[in-house]
Formats: sequence, structure tokens, C-alpha cells
Amino acid sequence: MIRELARKILSRVSRSADAASPNRECSEYEVNNWILSEFVLKRLVPVVGVHPYPLNELMLMAGSVCRFRPTHLFEWGTNIGASARIFHETARHFGIPVEIHSVDLPPDVEHVEQPGRTRGRLVRNKTGVTLHLGDGLETSLSIVRTMPPGGRPLFFVDGDHSYESVRSELAGILDAVEHPVVILHDTFYQSDESGYNIGPFEAVRDVLSEQDESRRLRSLSTNTGLPGMTVVYTEAPVSSTSGK
Repeated sequence: MIRELARKILSRVSRSADAASPNRECSEYEVNNWILSEFVLKRLVPVVGVHPYPLNELMLMAGSVCRFRPTHLFEWGTNIGASARIFHETARHFGIPVEIHSVDLPPDVEHVEQPGRTRGRLVRNKTGVTLHLGDGLETSLSIVRTMPPGGRPLFFVDGDHSYESVRSELAGILDAVEHPVVILHDTFYQSDESGYNIGPFEAVRDVLSEQDESRRLRSLSTNTGLPGMTVVYTEAPVSSTSGK
């Protein structure tokens, strides 16, 4: 009886966003890695697996939702909807109300990752997830401009992994949003001998180097190996994050 009661209490705690992201009033990015590890292994991996997002990246994606509590989440390059499903499951599990907007190219646009009929299959009919066709950055920022005061947008950039597109998209977000939270994929750096595409890494580095220091932008990366993920955010209190 006592053991069962304790199990139920611990289960409720593990679903608490506050427990998953303690000390949100402090300056440093912090999450409870035990709670998030259990969630990732039990809830995310059975649904989305570990490709294209390995365990450490699933942790960063889920942790960022818990840490920053976005009211609106924007991503582009929907494909089958793996990343949108990750964000949906995280928000649902930890009780975080969020609108998820996932944008993909229209079917008549040729692209190597054009998903065809499988577009968004992992998030079809999921409450709170809206699928769009169009340019990812333009569509997302048009929605940002309609957000009510106090809205907290989070952007997931995982479209074309060229230097030019990542630079343009990150710079566009930073220009439009006062206190941004941006997660970027495929940002791992390795020296020239690897032959890896380091365009996203260089784009993030160059854009951040051009920002005014008064913005207090910070970044955190998974940099042990491919594919790599980086979150860019400000030191501003998370409760005050909003679009311009």
C-alpha cells in the first residue's frame, strides 16, 4: 500500500515541468537529467527511435521545451513529423500548453527530402499541431507577429543544412524576435580531414559573432559527435520572452 502510494507520487513528480527544469529563475540552463532520461527512454524512443535524433539530442529537445516553456513552437522541414512528434509528446507529458506549427515545402517544389504522402504522418490529427506548406521562416514569422503579448516562441531549424540557409534563417529569427530560443540541428564541428559538412556550425558561429553583446545571447551544444545540436537563447528571464 505505502509502496504503491509512493510510486504514484513519484510518477506525478516525474510529469512535472517544474521538476524537469529546476531553477528557472537562475541564469544557467539546467534540467533534471534523471527525469528527462526516463521520459526519453520510455516515451520518445519507442515512437521516434534514435535516428535522426540520438539520445543526447532528444534530451536537449525535450529539456529545452521544459526549460523555456514556449507558448508557440515553430519548425520547418516537417518530413514525416519526427521532431514535431518529439515536441508534442514532451509538451503533453509535462503539461506545457503550446501551439506547434510545422512547415514543409509545397509538393510541387523539388527537394531531396520531399516526403510526399508520408508528410507529417507522425503528427496527423495530434491536438495542438498544425501543418503548413510554404517557406519555413516566412510562415513562422508571420504567425509570430500575431502572437499576443507575453508569447514565448521557440524555433527548431532543421531544413536545408547549407551554410547560407542556416545563416539566413538564424539571422532572420534573431532580427525578428527580441528574446529568441532557437534549436539548430546538424551543428557538429570536425576538422577538414573528416569531410563533414560544417556549414551549420560555421553559420551559427558567424551569426552569433555579429550580434550586439547587450543581447546576452548564449549557446549550448551536444558536441561529442554527429549529427550535433545547438540551442541559442538569451539570459533574459524565461517568463518575459516574447516576439518584437
